[in-house]
Amino acid sequence: MAYEGRTYYEGIGRRKTSSARVRIYIDGDSHGSFMVNGKEVKEYFPRFGDYEVLSGPLTDTALAGKVDVTVLVEGGGITGQTSAVRLGLARALVKYDENLRSALRAKGHLTRDARIKERKKPGLKRARKAPTYTKR
Repeated sequence: MAYEGRTYYEGIGRRKTSSARVRIYIDGDSHGSFMVNGKEVKEYFPRFGDYEVLSGPLTDTALAGKVDVTVLVEGGGITGQTSAVRLGLARALVKYDENLRSALRAKGHLTRDARIKERKKPGLKRARKAPTYTKR
C-alpha cells in the first residue's frame, strides 16, 4: 500500500473499549519515529513501563529504530490503549513479513486479550453485587 509515496503496512488492534490503527513505514526514509495521535509516543504515554509494552513487538523482531510507526488510537483508558497499540503493531509486522509470526506468537503479541467489562444484570447494583439483604 502506498500513502504519499511511502509504502506502509497496517494493523488494527483492540482491547477493552480501545481501538488502534497502526501503520508501519518500511523504506529508505525510516528513522525510527513513533507517533501516537500526532504526538511523540513518550509524550502520549508518559507512564513508566508503557513504552516497553508498546515497543515489545519491535524489540522482539529487532526492528526497533528501523521503521517509522504512526498510530491512531481512540476509546478506553491508558491500559486498554497501550495493549491495543501493541496488538495492532504486531499485526502490521506480520503483514510486512509473515516469517515474524512465530516469534511474535511465542512472545504473546498476537493474542487478543478478550477480557471486557461484564454487563450489569437486572435486580443487581453492578454486574454481580446484590442489594443488601434485610430480614425486616
